[in-house]
Amino acid sequence: MADLSVDLSRKFDVLVIGGGNAALCAAISARRAGASVLVLEGAPKFYRGGNTRHTRNMRCAHDAATDILTGPYTEQEFWEDLQRVTDGETDEELARHMIAESKDILGWIVEQGVRWQPSLGGTLSLGRTNSFFLGGGRAMLNALYLTAEKLGVDILYDAEVLGLDIDNGMFLSATLKQNGADVTVRAATLVAAAGGFEANIEWLKQYWGDAADNFLIRGTPYNRGSILKMLLDRGVQDVGDPTQCHAVAIDARAPKFDGGIITRHDSVVFGIVVNKHAARFYDEGEDIWPKRYAIWGRLVAAQPDQIAYIMFDASVRNSFMPTLFPPIEAPTIAELAGKFELDPAALEKTVAEFNAAVRPGTFDHTILDDCRTEGLTPPKTHWARKIETPPYYAYPVRPGITFTYLGTRVNRQARMLMKDGRPAANMFAAGEIMAGNVLGKGYAAGIGMTIGSVFGRIAGREAAQNARN
Repeated sequence: MADLSVDLSRKFDVLVIGGGNAALCAAISARRAGASVLVLEGAPKFYRGGNTRHTRNMRCAHDAATDILTGPYTEQEFWEDLQRVTDGETDEELARHMIAESKDILGWIVEQGVRWQPSLGGTLSLGRTNSFFLGGGRAMLNALYLTAEKLGVDILYDAEVLGLDIDNGMFLSATLKQNGADVTVRAATLVAAAGGFEANIEWLKQYWGDAADNFLIRGTPYNRGSILKMLLDRGVQDVGDPTQCHAVAIDARAPKFDGGIITRHDSVVFGIVVNKHAARFYDEGEDIWPKRYAIWGRLVAAQPDQIAYIMFDASVRNSFMPTLFPPIEAPTIAELAGKFELDPAALEKTVAEFNAAVRPGTFDHTILDDCRTEGLTPPKTHWARKIETPPYYAYPVRPGITFTYLGTRVNRQARMLMKDGRPAANMFAAGEIMAGNVLGKGYAAGIGMTIGSVFGRIAGREAAQNARN
């Protein structure tokens, strides 16, 4: 239903489409620069904020330890981490610009009412690199909305945009449904911050085929990619591989949508992962978990029926973050196999071969330790310990998609680029809808929020300046 206090007949300086971290940072930034701002959030108020509701931390460069960060995290180290997880598939100029700007965001976001807390324990190893939101993503979001409202930003919920009027790279107006009628909203500039298309299963199937039916969507059901599609159809240049996304292995018992961060598993490095044929298929100890957790969604997506099982024994039962769904337990490996309809003999063989290949070392999950396998394919290069202490446990996992990387190409000013290479006249983008500029593939914990905050602030500032001109 329409918020009758918002006068939609007036022309706004800045129209922000979206309602998550990137959108709010853009709205606040534009408003602080003196612009009149309208935010259109397609979801109902309770579900506002897209995937930001499910987040808990942000990765920013900083030169020294703080109250909540245990040490420095230099721009160069951040850049090297990004290069490693993306295999170099990133726009270096934009990525380095984002990393440099991220230093300032740590303080700026606090000025907008957000509070930090010390990092969580468990297997995250993020105490030095990532700042955690006090109260999680929803609390962070509520703080940003409160600040935006106090500053005089107008916000509409249930405001699904049905059409964009764009003429040769110039945004003119947006059409949305309010109270059963189509309403046109005019603005001098547009900031698109409406997320990717991960909740649009039919669109995913164009690239993944029927496997996409077995994907679970960790995030909001409202990110269906309609704004992205409209922009690309109206001459905005795309960026990114449509099959690339932030996808992690999440509990197969999770709901289809909105399961969020608590459906994730951080136990991979403590055991082995097998597919439906009870065979291992990747090195579970390749690197520190925050740099590798985001590859497991794609790995599981490539397995038969898009299902896998994380298996471990009683010795590590309490070594990782607690999970929403308890692990399945059995006194023997054969009985555990039976609970998942796996071949008991095949699973026993896989575990026996793994145990025989384990070489003793000094176990330490916070570093690349010397516990490894020898003569095994695939190897487990770190944290390899025999699975031999009953009872035995397993979690069933499926690919859990957080957001997609196909997006709009932008420049350092967060301005969209058109297919012919020229900058759009008055259109900017921030957040997941343009994350593919930085993330060609892969992911590092907390970087989605960095992209949203940094480019949101830039987009808002630049949009306000554009509107004044």
